[in-house]
Amino acid sequence: MPSPQQARAQASAITSGKTAPEAEASPISQLRGLFDRPRLSPGQRRIAQYLIEHITEAAFLSITDLAERVGVSQPSVTRFAAAVGFSGYPALRERLQSIALGTLAGGPPAAEENGSNELQAAVDAEIDNLENLRRDFADPDQVIDIGRRLSRSTPLTVLGLRISASLAEYFAYAARRVHPDVRLVNRSGSVAYDSLLQSREAGGTWVLAFSMPRHAQETLTAVRVARGAGLKVALITDLALGPVADEADVVFATGTGSRLVFDSYAAPGVMASALLQAMTDADPERTQARLEDYEQISDQHQFFLRD
Repeated sequence: MPSPQQARAQASAITSGKTAPEAEASPISQLRGLFDRPRLSPGQRRIAQYLIEHITEAAFLSITDLAERVGVSQPSVTRFAAAVGFSGYPALRERLQSIALGTLAGGPPAAEENGSNELQAAVDAEIDNLENLRRDFADPDQVIDIGRRLSRSTPLTVLGLRISASLAEYFAYAARRVHPDVRLVNRSGSVAYDSLLQSREAGGTWVLAFSMPRHAQETLTAVRVARGAGLKVALITDLALGPVADEADVVFATGTGSRLVFDSYAAPGVMASALLQAMTDADPERTQARLEDYEQISDQHQFFLRD
């Protein structure tokens, strides 16, 4: 009789390809795809981030108004439009407006429609983040591919500093059930550098990093150290823009809840679980064997209460 965890691993295997081909990418995902250029300047990233965060309003601004809102010059906006593949700002604005109108067609935010309080509004915002992630998962091929790569990296290093440490600890704890050598790096400075260098020397090929706002300078430095040592970096973060994302090999961008004093991480948590699932799918025989061994050990030492 398989344990509940084993049964879930078998029943939840991710299948390749678009399971819902009619599903349109979320507005935020469309914008990320539009602005996903490897070498946008800091000023251009500011423009991109402003557009992502204020799309329904910003798409209808003149070039003068947009430049003023972001705090850049009008020529900077024109250069930004060219950098992301448009002939000029009018062409970019036309594309932004089509995305914005799609957003508005979804109706008013649930908080306004239902007259909800601040806590309910925070939940509504997280539901929106999860809906966006659901649309992104219409094509799970990248998740499947990176799950395979993480599964084959021995050791596998998981990096999360400051506020991101909790997500990294969750991932590392679960990954150890199905992977033989998972190394958690949740301390910054030379300790992190030593761990990353030792992981590469031991044969590791990949690091899974978490970077939640406010993004830590230590995370950027650690990612650069990892890349310099020859490790590939997959990053779970809130936006596919910015210095840390620029340094990563693969970026999984998911929204975070920002309606309360401290951010909440429903969508990044699901993203982490999806990569864990992809890792279990990558080597089902190893997964089954390790889960069976763990169940025997946990029963022998009574790790868990019986329901």
